[in-house]
Amino acid sequence: MTTQEILVKAGQLILSLSILVVLHELGHFIPAKLFKTKVEKFYLFFDPWFSLFKFKKGDTEYGVGWLPLGGYVKISGMIDESMDREQMNKPPQPWEFRAKPAWQRLIIMIGGVTVNLILGFLIYTMILWHYGEEYLPTQSVKYGIATDSLAQSIGLRDGDKLLAVAGKPVENFDAFPGEIILSEAKTIQIERDGQPMDITIPAGFVNKVIKRKGHFVDPRMNPVLDTVLQERDGYKMGFRQGDRVVSFNGAPISYMHEFSKAVKQDTGKAFTAQLLRGADTVVVSGTVPSKGFGVAALMYKQLEIAKREYTFGQAIPAGFNRAISTLVKYVQQLRLIFVSEEVKASESLGGFMTIGNLFPSVWDWQSFWTLTALLSIILAFMNILPIPALDGGHVIFLSYEMVTGRKPSEKFMEYAQIVGMVILFALLLFANGLDVWRWITSKF
Repeated sequence: MTTQEILVKAGQLILSLSILVVLHELGHFIPAKLFKTKVEKFYLFFDPWFSLFKFKKGDTEYGVGWLPLGGYVKISGMIDESMDREQMNKPPQPWEFRAKPAWQRLIIMIGGVTVNLILGFLIYTMILWHYGEEYLPTQSVKYGIATDSLAQSIGLRDGDKLLAVAGKPVENFDAFPGEIILSEAKTIQIERDGQPMDITIPAGFVNKVIKRKGHFVDPRMNPVLDTVLQERDGYKMGFRQGDRVVSFNGAPISYMHEFSKAVKQDTGKAFTAQLLRGADTVVVSGTVPSKGFGVAALMYKQLEIAKREYTFGQAIPAGFNRAISTLVKYVQQLRLIFVSEEVKASESLGGFMTIGNLFPSVWDWQSFWTLTALLSIILAFMNILPIPALDGGHVIFLSYEMVTGRKPSEKFMEYAQIVGMVILFALLLFANGLDVWRWITSKF
């Protein structure tokens, strides 16, 4: 990965997190202000020892910290990460969080999660309205699949047509890996040579699919060069757009994945390729470059890509359904970490490097907003977990107070906050430590 690609990924990650953090904290800030609760600080990123930028307006100091691990609002009279014991030792004041009714405190605490859920829904709605929805229908994969060693290990073969997972038809071809993982499926239904078949999924396969980041089969395509980059070696050697690869080093080529595999195997070696250009046969030769020829068969030119267009009115329920589906699938993924014998936390978790790697290496607004919506949903769910120091921990204690009429002591809340912060920092170190290890071992 080039320096420019890394910077583009990092830039998208920082912008996305900045949007999410600011709006999440606004979800706490606005109801606090509505209930006349004093907000002492509103910060994007954390500011231990010093801040990059700050100014004060009214009772609130606004600023940008130097540690990009989130952000915060410091609400007067609330036990939070600031651990301001001096303030808590004084009698409650009318403008403090602790002096407000429990229902008001509950609304203030769930405000951030609420905003993130609404944001995810709104972004998905606008994406569907503006861009529509493109996907590859499973029935459009007319040449069957191209398999790798992982797919072949369970009995899949080149040319098989995927139909269903555990008896459930899958409309979107790209959804097959996710369906296999989330349902921990034991069978895949396929068509081979016109006959339906069941493929049994052995133990350990789901974990291998996760390691591959879901990629183990591709649509099979004709070996027609739909694109040839003029700045790459393939063009200089004589490959042209529209050429059909007939053979490579004497081996017949029927599909594009066969050509790609042969090129990879013969990198650095001499080659001779026979091409069909219109009615003419053309022979090109040379040495296989280490970066490949810079040629490709394009899916959207050979297969029928479906596109759904949405009016604004149609995009609203579709965006809502997308947000709910995203939340459900994320919860299912987390569940697998705890209940599945195949899914290992060390291979499924990741920190900021993992998140940043999700963004494309070129700036693409559709991808940016799609990932921002996903992260917004994830942030909402993670914050509502019943862990002290998270919004969900405060919600649990407030719910207890509203049901029993008894408020947990400030000393208990202080200790709970400390425990929660230890848990969060441990998870943060573990997840980002995994990223560092993967980077050292070149697994990114």
